[in-house]
Amino acid sequence: MRRRLPDRPPHWTTVLALVILIAVVGMAVFAPLLANFEPTRLNAAMRLKPASETYWLGTDSFGRDLYSRVVHGARVSLLVGAGVAAGSIAIGLPVGLLAGWFRGFDAVVMRMMDGLMAIPGILLAIAVVALTKAGLTTVIIAIMLPEIPQVVRLVRSRVLAARSETYVDAAVLLGTPTRRIITRHLFPSTIAPLIVQGTYIYASAILTEAALSFLGVGIGTEIPTWGNIMAEGRLYFAMNPWLVFWPAIVLSACILSINLLGDALRDRLDPKMKGRGA
Repeated sequence: MRRRLPDRPPHWTTVLALVILIAVVGMAVFAPLLANFEPTRLNAAMRLKPASETYWLGTDSFGRDLYSRVVHGARVSLLVGAGVAAGSIAIGLPVGLLAGWFRGFDAVVMRMMDGLMAIPGILLAIAVVALTKAGLTTVIIAIMLPEIPQVVRLVRSRVLAARSETYVDAAVLLGTPTRRIITRHLFPSTIAPLIVQGTYIYASAILTEAALSFLGVGIGTEIPTWGNIMAEGRLYFAMNPWLVFWPAIVLSACILSINLLGDALRDRLDPKMKGRGA
């Protein structure tokens, strides 16, 4: 009887990334309890104050508590990342499945996907936001559009690989309905790579949202986001660098932790990919 080798213990970087991500998620969920003040509360008498016992990270140019704004900014960033990842997979998965199975549909769809991929994602997002009313839903859709082709191409490649398998040929010869072949034989082969791709989309969406907010074409400034906070603080960076430093640190830690977890999931779900780039 063959002995089963024990699973590898998680690497310390994976554990650290998981701890950081849990901390950020907890910060977003319990933001009203963790914040010292309302993130939009103005106090002109306390403009640009350094860190103190009352204002842990100092205040911005409007006298708002920087710590409270960074904490509440986590909510928007995580919500945007979840919405973009879920939406791009929800749209790209069925399109990729159909494109991989039906050759005529594939020829049309993949040319459309190639056209979307030819446009830089950030420029496409800026164009969509500029042509519509800025808001949370608009930003999610604008960031999601460039991610859909990535999902479609990934799912399509998995379907094309699975089509050459013996069990798929047997199902076709037995007269199995196409819908059953796709849902029972092809769809399961896409789950593992989609989970990994979803983590990268999540991190990319958070970064893109921060970039849009920093450029002033994202979510309105009345809603605290990490990008908005850095955009407002850049004017006073030489005098008060913490206005940009703290939201940038939290943003970087969040994105890095998600990417590290994505790498760990890739190695766990597909050992052949260990050590390779995404």
